[in-house]
Amino acid sequence: MKAKERYDKLRSRRDNYLDMAVECSRLTLPYLIRQDESQDRKSLATPWQAVGSKAVTTLAAKLMLALLPPQTTFFKLQVRDDKLGEELDPQIRSELDLSFSKVERMIMDYINASSDRVVVHEAVRHLIVGGNALIYMGKEGLKHYPLNRYVVNRDGNGNVIEIVTKERISREVLGDVLKEPLPNHVGREGTKDQEVEVYTYVHLDSKNGRWNWHQEAFDKVIPGTKSTAPKNASPFLVLRFNTVDGEDYGRGRVEEYLGDLKSLEALSQALVEGSAVAAKVVFLVSPSSTTKPQTLAKAGNGAIIQGRPEDVQAVTVGKQADFATAAQMAQTMAQRISDAFLVLNIRQSERTTAEEVRLTQLELEQQLGGIFSLLTIEFLIPYLNRTLLVLQRSGQIPKIPRDLVRPSIVAGVNALGRGQDRESLTQFLMTIAQTMGPQAIMQYIDPSEYIKRLAAAQGIDTLNLIKSQEQLQAEQEQSMNDQANMEVVKQVGQLASAPGNDPSKNPTLNPESDDGTQEAPTQTPVAEQGEPGPAQG
Repeated sequence: MKAKERYDKLRSRRDNYLDMAVECSRLTLPYLIRQDESQDRKSLATPWQAVGSKAVTTLAAKLMLALLPPQTTFFKLQVRDDKLGEELDPQIRSELDLSFSKVERMIMDYINASSDRVVVHEAVRHLIVGGNALIYMGKEGLKHYPLNRYVVNRDGNGNVIEIVTKERISREVLGDVLKEPLPNHVGREGTKDQEVEVYTYVHLDSKNGRWNWHQEAFDKVIPGTKSTAPKNASPFLVLRFNTVDGEDYGRGRVEEYLGDLKSLEALSQALVEGSAVAAKVVFLVSPSSTTKPQTLAKAGNGAIIQGRPEDVQAVTVGKQADFATAAQMAQTMAQRISDAFLVLNIRQSERTTAEEVRLTQLELEQQLGGIFSLLTIEFLIPYLNRTLLVLQRSGQIPKIPRDLVRPSIVAGVNALGRGQDRESLTQFLMTIAQTMGPQAIMQYIDPSEYIKRLAAAQGIDTLNLIKSQEQLQAEQEQSMNDQANMEVVKQVGQLASAPGNDPSKNPTLNPESDDGTQEAPTQTPVAEQGEPGPAQG
């Protein structure tokens, strides 16, 4: 079957999702999702409120920074313990971790040098609004396809088995790839500015388990566009925001709160138009009044004219109470939408503490758990697998044996889990200090183990950062030896400074007398010491 025929056949199953996506885009970002390309040049309606736009932009920025953090890696290369076990000593394992850390930095440098984050941010906005997005990881970088330019087919388990994309490309860009003229045209003259519909047909071969794709134009395969890829490293990433069993496409976050957005749109329009009417100043002059309207209109500020006050009065709407009710309802809906899209609204008070702000932000981030779970499976893992395959084929990084090394995702939902671990550790220490006293922490808590767990909760690489037990023991022994040496030096100094060891104070320690002759030491006779002397002959 031709790619165009397959696209038209699968298009009917996409129309309902596309209509809903266009409606959601109209209330948030009207330029984001539209119908077919034929309607792209039509003027777009401007919403009456900007709450939806702010909500989508804020949530998209948070999701993009959580999926691809700029300051750290979103994955980690680890040795599989089930394969290696006890065969490697700690020294070799540490060296492997150091080598893996270098490879991780090389991969992140490659990602940081590309424009991947720009395309991912655009795809995340489409996911929030329309619930669907398609990313193609080509040789020149990422490319995003909106929902109106692709169709997809899934099996019963929700796995993608078929993708067809549609693009309108200028004939001049294609160059001599197409050998035949456009339909209803003679020759090549005047056809270079015409747009050509190019279809890309992607399908999973059930026999060899590989992805195959090619491009077609005018129902003919374009030369040089056929290619294949492994099943777990496909360059086509079909993303969804929320899944529904049995549906080929996803549902967006905006669709979940479409009722509030529609109500807020209607209330905002009524408030804006009503405020404009209420702000208009019109004076009524009684027909029987002697005051002429021209005189009143020409009168300057502070002018004095003839007339009676009751003959002239201003027109008032008298809808202040109704406007207040509508404004209060609009504010309530805007707050609900902001909370749903993780817009942090700090309570304005003199007693608002940093702990309250931190807990509010943590509560908002925990709402992303289900969102991160799906994006981790459908985006981060395939994105990492494809990036590793491309870099290994180009020789930028060494080949990683999958039977020994397992890449693990540490961003997204795993980052939220680490944040929960950090809060639990901090709260655990605070509880011990408050109930048992600060001395109980030093008595029962192992500082090194606590530091390691806190670093893991923060997502910090502890390699060569935290001292090992061997290093701590060696430093402790060295400190004890230095202290013992200092004590010996101190004792020697005290002995040297004693009066009995000072030659200036003890003449017996002076080897020479003042006149240069050596004096014999004076000895006390033994008889004078109370003992019998020698016998006299």
